[in-house]
Amino acid sequence: MATETALGASPETTRGTTGFRHWSALRNAAILLVLWEILGRFKLVAGGALPAPTEVLIRFWSDRGDYPAHILSTFQGASLGFLIGNGLAILAGILFAVSPVAARLGRGLNVAIFALPPIAISPILVLTFSGMTPRVVLAALGCYFVTMSATVTGISQTDRRMLDVVRAYGGGRLALLRLVEIRAALPAILAGLRVAAPAAVLGSILAEFGGGGRFGLGAYLIGSLGRADPARLWGIGLAATAMALIAYGIFSLIEARLTRSTRAITVAATPPGIRSEGSLLSTIAITLASIALPFIVWWLLLKILGTPAMIAKTPAGVFDYLFLAPSATSAQTRLLAALGQTLPMTLIGMAAGLAFAFLLALASVVRPSIVRSFMPVALVTQTMPLVALTPLLVLLLGRGPSVILWITISVTFFPAFVTLAQGLGMVSRGALDVVRAYGASPFTQLRLVSIPASLPYLFAAMRLAVPRALLGVMIAEWLATGTGLGNLLNQSRGYLDYGMIWTVAVVSVLISVLFYQIVIVIERHVLQKRGMQPAA
Repeated sequence: MATETALGASPETTRGTTGFRHWSALRNAAILLVLWEILGRFKLVAGGALPAPTEVLIRFWSDRGDYPAHILSTFQGASLGFLIGNGLAILAGILFAVSPVAARLGRGLNVAIFALPPIAISPILVLTFSGMTPRVVLAALGCYFVTMSATVTGISQTDRRMLDVVRAYGGGRLALLRLVEIRAALPAILAGLRVAAPAAVLGSILAEFGGGGRFGLGAYLIGSLGRADPARLWGIGLAATAMALIAYGIFSLIEARLTRSTRAITVAATPPGIRSEGSLLSTIAITLASIALPFIVWWLLLKILGTPAMIAKTPAGVFDYLFLAPSATSAQTRLLAALGQTLPMTLIGMAAGLAFAFLLALASVVRPSIVRSFMPVALVTQTMPLVALTPLLVLLLGRGPSVILWITISVTFFPAFVTLAQGLGMVSRGALDVVRAYGASPFTQLRLVSIPASLPYLFAAMRLAVPRALLGVMIAEWLATGTGLGNLLNQSRGYLDYGMIWTVAVVSVLISVLFYQIVIVIERHVLQKRGMQPAA
């Protein structure tokens, strides 16, 4: 059997297979570069909107004096946010892992952070704070959820026998944590840091793009948009991509060096504390407290920071602006019109991204070579920050709905694909052997065994796709189409309409949380009928 062959393979065979895969990846990358050069040189795509790699390099060299200050500024915001965000995430993850009550109380706040489109709060941060603060905050928020989830997952998977040994020698809660659980969680935490590093770069660039300072790759990009110079835009986009890839690679090397592991990590789409415990009364009380906590934190932060009331809107202030103020009717009309443009594109883009991810995951089982050929392009699109990718797609596709669709597919399919591929890869070999014994084809095996068995991972992929789809649509609306919530946010920033800025931010989070909860309800209904548990 294939599994037995793989397990019994010699080190020489394994090294040969790995070397072949590396050679295949290099060959595919070379073919793509040659194809790109031909398309760019002969201006076969959108009249020259796709410049040849050599043209991009020549332009990059002529602009080389501009890049150091911008890269350094982005690096400062991203690195400080990375340290703060991951520090808080690890502390929160430890707290949630050792205290089920804290996990359940923090679930509402975790969902809100997970569902928060960074572009929605970027204008608020830029208008409220000065200097590096907006970049640091967005970078920290980008890091928090994945590292917190990785910490909880790592601690929860600690070997129970090791804990029993420490308890047998009189070790208390702190001893268990210090001697066993944190050490056991180290590979998961390092894998989380690997994923969080590019997210910190994206957060810093988003804040710069929103107007947070003179320097930074985001500021350089927005300053170059009106110059009709595709080679420069591609150079900036690839510089941002290289920065994110380097950050990812550094923590991959650290992880491999410290743990001798390069295992992949899937971002948990369900925050800790989802299962209820205790009496009905305590469950209701904790659930209500979990819902109220994000609003309490919001109010407390504004009071502690002492932000002027004209700029900083509390929950009561947003409610007053939208329902009680004299201009409430006008605000509601503009908001509903924007929602009518954003929501359909979000749903269509999310469905298309999930369908693409699902088909790619099936292809990874039936024809792994197809996926290996496609992965270099996929990795570049996922590490390239959205604000850098969007202007490039505008050059290629124009400013119509197609650019929104492509961006949304781009940002949703990859994490969904990773999750689905993981689920398909964990299907029982014994169950597959049964249908093979009856002569089932690979597609019949997928239909009868693999797809039904991986349903929990399909729902996990859907939960991951919800906030990313809305983020992609809003960025495309802001930069490309001039429609929807993204454009309303941009216009409100220009008019200093603080009430609408806060309203769009709150509504975007509520939409993501609502979609997220709808997926959870459907998931519970479907999986309970099949006697299955949700994926972690």
